[in-house]
Amino acid sequence: MKALVHAKIEGLDGLTYREMTEMQPAKGEVRVKLKTSGLNHRDLFVLTRHKTSDPPLILGSDGAGVIDAIGEGVENLQVGDEVIINPGIGWNEKSDAPPQGFEIVGLPGHGTFAEKIVIPAENAVAKPEYLTWEEAGVLSLAALTAYRALITRGRVRPGMKTFIPGIGSGVATFLLQFAKAIGATVFVTSRSADKCQKAIELGADKAINSNEDWGEALKGEKMDLVIECVGAATFNKSLEQLRPGGTIVTFGASAGDDVQFNLRSFFYGQYNLLGSTMGSGEEYKEMLQFIQTHQIRPVIDKMYKLSEFEQAFKRLEDAAQLGKIGFYVNE
Repeated sequence: MKALVHAKIEGLDGLTYREMTEMQPAKGEVRVKLKTSGLNHRDLFVLTRHKTSDPPLILGSDGAGVIDAIGEGVENLQVGDEVIINPGIGWNEKSDAPPQGFEIVGLPGHGTFAEKIVIPAENAVAKPEYLTWEEAGVLSLAALTAYRALITRGRVRPGMKTFIPGIGSGVATFLLQFAKAIGATVFVTSRSADKCQKAIELGADKAINSNEDWGEALKGEKMDLVIECVGAATFNKSLEQLRPGGTIVTFGASAGDDVQFNLRSFFYGQYNLLGSTMGSGEEYKEMLQFIQTHQIRPVIDKMYKLSEFEQAFKRLEDAAQLGKIGFYVNE
């Protein structure tokens, strides 16, 4: 089968579109013939985290397709079922943190940038009928991350003033749509005027140019909830927009891992700082029900053939996208 594989060389130079051995499902597993898959920032991180001395690895965490083989002991799925892949393996029930052994599809095991993938049967979930294959293929990782950060951890409620810096990513666009579906008032930022305009079209109450003074742009209005995914470059600016007693949830650090902030000001402000990442199988099903109830669709930036991976990765690396970048796998 054809697959996008990382091996031998760190970074993008180690990626090749090549033949790999087709895998067979073991007990409790299914094999999915993928129609589409989605590119995430995680795939950029994997290019540096996958050791060059390790065996070749198929990248990719998002995907949707049709079951074409079933292992022993699988009773609730059939060949031909249309499914979407939950990329979180080994985290079934909602909990404070993932259990020991939790993994994400695409590292350490093979991922979705291939014609076929073998996964645990519980990770193959019925595809929402209203979603296109393109939408289903790019949904899972970003939507699940947004759902847990905003709803499970952030406990967003109707009327809450919610701040989302950096509206370009797939997760951020889901955060905006989810928060508006719940009835929150949503403020976003971007360096791009086009992305700000698109955010307004998606329902944002105010879109601020990232180069502006955020406090002045908000006219002193303070936020109940900040969902921070950019990292060191924006963390303190985000924190400054929070009301006393407010909550900041962080799940990403694309602009730097290490942050310094004034601890005394933080505890005098009675702020809440929460970490979040991905989500459980229980939350995944809640998220699917939520998007179906509100008829939420992923914002798709651009779709590529899997063989055009270099263009797709460059677009993501340059932060040129608004929403999700996806691949056609089996057309």
